[in-house]
Amino acid sequence: MAKAPTDLRSLARSHTDTAVKTLASIMNMSDAPHAARVSAAAHLLDRGWGKPKQPVTGGDEDDRPLKIEQIQRVIIDPTNTNREGTEAAT
Repeated sequence: MAKAPTDLRSLARSHTDTAVKTLASIMNMSDAPHAARVSAAAHLLDRGWGKPKQPVTGGDEDDRPLKIEQIQRVIIDPTNTNREGTEAAT
């Protein structure tokens, strides 16, 4: 994603106070749709406290975080037709 020009970023940030007040206003409107209120509250929390960390797990049946045991870099000679071994001969 391309970075926004500094002047555009500065212009957008100049509306922070109004944007936060608008989100708080929507969140507090008892007659606003529930989805709008929840969305406004979530946006306020994300900006104030940061988004919650999303752990990477091994799948539905395994909720433990994935652990990388080993990273191995192997260089293969593309002209070698011997598929049994991938390591170069010494």
